Amino acid sequence: MLKLKPKFDLHRDVVSDILRKEASVCRVKEYSEAVDIRILNFERDGGLLYSWKGATGTTRIGKYDSNTKQNKLLYTFDKQVCVSSCSLNKEETLLAVSLAQNTRGYDRLNPISKCLTLLIEIHPINNTKVLKAVDCRVKVQFLNQDTDKRSVLESHLLLLTEDGYVDLYHVMLTKQEGYRVVMANPERLSKTAERIVEDFCWVQWDGHTQRLYYLTHKDKFLLRCVQFYPNHHCETVLELPLELPANSFRTVKFENLGFDHYHTERPEQERVRMQVFTSKIGSMCVCYSQPLKDKQELIYTVVLVHKDCSKTFKVSVGSDESPQKASQLHPLFIPIGYYILVYLQGYFLHCINTRQQEILCHSLFLSGEDANLGLPSQSTIITVLHSEYESSGCLLDLATGRTHTAELSPAFLLQILQSDTSSRCPSSKTDPQRLAALHCLLVYMGNDPNLELKIIEWLCDNVNTFESFDQIQEFILASLYRISYEKSLGLDKVLPYSSVFDTKEVPVCLVEVPGVFCITELHTEAVFKGKARSLQGFWSELQWNTERTKYLDAVPNPRYRPSHIKADWDKLRFERRPSSHMNHMEENTKKVLSMVDTWCLDKKLVPLFQEEDHQQRELIGLTVDKLREHLNRHLPRLGKKKIDLLVVNYVAKLLELIRHMLESVWLKYKLGPRALSLTQQGSPSEWSVFHFMFRILESTRGLCLPLPPGYHTLFAVFAVRCLPHHTFLQHIDHGFLQLTETFVSRLMTDLDNSDANERLKFSILKRLPQPMEQRIYHMWDHPVSSASISRDYVRTLLEKHNKNKGFAFTGTDKPGFRPEFLPLTYLAKILSDIEEQAQNPFEEQENVDAKFVEETALKQTLILLRFEKK
Repeated sequence: MLKLKPKFDLHRDVVSDILRKEASVCRVKEYSEAVDIRILNFERDGGLLYSWKGATGTTRIGKYDSNTKQNKLLYTFDKQVCVSSCSLNKEETLLAVSLAQNTRGYDRLNPISKCLTLLIEIHPINNTKVLKAVDCRVKVQFLNQDTDKRSVLESHLLLLTEDGYVDLYHVMLTKQEGYRVVMANPERLSKTAERIVEDFCWVQWDGHTQRLYYLTHKDKFLLRCVQFYPNHHCETVLELPLELPANSFRTVKFENLGFDHYHTERPEQERVRMQVFTSKIGSMCVCYSQPLKDKQELIYTVVLVHKDCSKTFKVSVGSDESPQKASQLHPLFIPIGYYILVYLQGYFLHCINTRQQEILCHSLFLSGEDANLGLPSQSTIITVLHSEYESSGCLLDLATGRTHTAELSPAFLLQILQSDTSSRCPSSKTDPQRLAALHCLLVYMGNDPNLELKIIEWLCDNVNTFESFDQIQEFILASLYRISYEKSLGLDKVLPYSSVFDTKEVPVCLVEVPGVFCITELHTEAVFKGKARSLQGFWSELQWNTERTKYLDAVPNPRYRPSHIKADWDKLRFERRPSSHMNHMEENTKKVLSMVDTWCLDKKLVPLFQEEDHQQRELIGLTVDKLREHLNRHLPRLGKKKIDLLVVNYVAKLLELIRHMLESVWLKYKLGPRALSLTQQGSPSEWSVFHFMFRILESTRGLCLPLPPGYHTLFAVFAVRCLPHHTFLQHIDHGFLQLTETFVSRLMTDLDNSDANERLKFSILKRLPQPMEQRIYHMWDHPVSSASISRDYVRTLLEKHNKNKGFAFTGTDKPGFRPEFLPLTYLAKILSDIEEQAQNPFEEQENVDAKFVEETALKQTLILLRFEKK
C-alpha cells in the first residue's frame, strides 16, 4: 500500500562518522566499542539530535544536519548520563537537556531528584544553568521562529513537565569578545519564566508551525492550541471540545517532543492514542483511538475541524485476542496528503478521505492479508514525523534508526482496480474498494500522465458499467475535480466529485462497509479566539473553511450537479431565433474552445474540433454559464475573475479529457486513416473503439455534459462501419446517434448507389430535419433527389407568386391552350412569368443537371394536376 523511500539511516549517516571520531580520540585505527547511539529529537530545520557513549566514559551529544549531511559535536558530559530530552536553539548557542537520574542506592538523608534540567552555553562551552530539579519527567523544546530582529540576541525555551504545566523561558543573550555568546544575567533566568499552560493531560508540539496543542479535563475534555508568533508572543487561538472516556490518560502523554529511552510506558497505561494533523490549505484532523472493549471492537475517531464534523468508526477485529493483548491494540495514524491512514497491523487498513468524507465508498478499507502497509518493522515501534508543508508522510523506525518518506503506491491501487474484473464477481463487495482506489489515483496522484494512460486502458478493458457505479462518469468527474481542488477546500462541497451523488438512491454496498460501523456527528463546536480571527494563512483558511462548511450544510443542493441543467438544455435546443442569451452562450463557447486550441495545437490524431456542431456548442456555453452562476452564489470569496477562469478551464479540460481518452484508445488499437472510410466494414478493433465511444456518449448524456465538436460525426462513422444497417437506424431512432450534416454529406457522396446503400440513404433522408434535408439532396446525384429538388423549386416559385400577386394574364397570350385546360394554362403562365425572378437552387451544383430537373419539375406538376399520365 505504501511506497517507502529511504531518507535517513542512523548507521550510515551517523554511526560510521562517530566511530571515526572515537578512533581519532583514542588514537587507534579502528574503534570497536559499542557507542550506544540514541535519537533524541528532530528540530524544525530538519536537524537530528542524538547522544552516544564516548570512549572515556563520557556521554556526547551531536547533531546531524540533513541539508549538509554533516555531523557536529555539540557537548560532552564527563560521565555517563541518561539524556531523556534535548533541544538546540536556532543559533546553536544554547543546549537544553533533561537528565533522568537513578535514585536507587542514594542516602535518604541526601536525596536527589529524578530529573535534572540544564541550560548549557555551547558557543563556546562555558556556563551551565540548572532550570529544574524535580521528581517528574521534563521535556525541553526551544522555539525556532523566523524573525527579522537579527541584532537582538534572545532564545525562548519551553519546559513541559509531567505535573501538567508548561513554562516559557525568555533567555537574553549577549556577546563577549566578539564571538562568545553567553546568557545575560543567568541568575535572573528563573524570573523570566512565564506559565502558559496548566493542568494538561496530553500535549503535542508542532515544530514546523510553532504550535502547541494540549488537552485539559475538568467537566469535559477540551483541546486547545497555542500559537507562537515571530515576536515570541503566544496566545490560545483554538478551543475544541472532545468526547473521550473519563479515565483516558492515567499519565501525562507527550507527542512530538523527542524520545525518552529511559522511560517505558506500559501498554496498558496508554488507554487513548491521540494526534493532531494539519495542512497548509486550512485543514485540521484530530485523531484518537480507544482500546478494545468486550465486543472486540476497536473504536477510533477522526475529528474533521475543517468539515465541522467528526466520524467515529467501530471495527471488529475478532474475538480470539486475550484481554491483555486486546488492551494493547492501538492503530497507527499516518497523514499522507489529504488522506489519514489508520493502520492496525495484521487486522485492517483504513485510508480515510478527509475532503470527501460523506460516503464511506470514497475512503478505502482493507482487511486481512490485503491490509499490509509494507512497513520494515512492527507498527508499534514506528513513529510518524508530520509536517503540514509536505504531502508525503515520514516514518521513523526507532529500532533501526531509519526514516522513510511514505507515499501511496499507485501500483497497489491499480491492482485493486483490476481485481476480479474478469469474473465480475462478487462485484458488490469489490466495487467500494475500486471506487475509492480510482478516486485516489485520479485526484491525489492524477498529475502523472503515465498513470492516467493506465487507467484509460483499464476503462477500455472494462467498458461495461459496474454494478454500483459508472466508471467512465467517475473518471471524468474525478479528473475534472483534480484541476481545481487545491485552490480551496470550499470547492469540496460545491464542485462535482462523483456520479454517486447524482443517483436518486445510493447503492447499499457504497454506503456500508462490512465489519465497519460509522457514526457521523455534525458541528464540532470549534471556537476560534484571539488573532486567529484576523490572521492570514492557515488560521484564516481553517476558520473560513469551517464557516463555509456550516453554510453549505444549511443550504439545499450546494453541490453542482451537471444533470440538473437538462431542462435548460432542452429549452435551449428548441430556441432557434437569435437572442442576447444565445449570443452570451456563444461567447462562453468561444472562450472554452480557444483554451482547448492553445492546449492541443500539435495533437491532431483524432479528428475533433474540426467542424461546427451547433448543439454541442450551445451545451458548452450553457455548462459554463450554469457552473459560473453556481460558484458565484456559494463561493463569492474566490472572486469573479478567478471563478470565470476556473469554469472555463474546467469545461475546456472536460473536452480535452474526452479527446485524450479517444486518442489513447486510438493508439491502443493502432487505428489509421482507413478507420474513417465509409466504404469498408469495421474491423474488431474498430468495433472496440465504437463500443468505447458509445459508453462515453452514454456516460456524458447521463450527466448532461458536452462533447467535443466532431464527436457525433466520428461516432456515426464508426457506427455505420460496425453495425448492420437496420441496427444503425435503430440507434438513430432511439437517440443514441445524432446525424450531423458533415456525416450525412460524406455518406451521400462516398457510398455508391447500390441497392443496400440506396435503402440506407433513403432511410437517413427520412430522418433528417427539413432544412438539412434540402441541403443534403443537392449532394446526391439520384432521380429521387432530383425529384425532391424539383418539388422544392416549384414550391418556391408558387410561394413567391403568392407574395407578389398581380400578374396580368389572358388566355389569348398563349394560343396553344384550350379553355378547358385553364388550370394548366394558368400554372404555365405563372411559371414562365416569374421564373426569372426566382433564385435557381441548382446554380453551381456539380452533381445535378439543372435543365433536366427544371423540365422534370414541370412534368411532375402536370402529372400531379392529372393533365398527363405517368
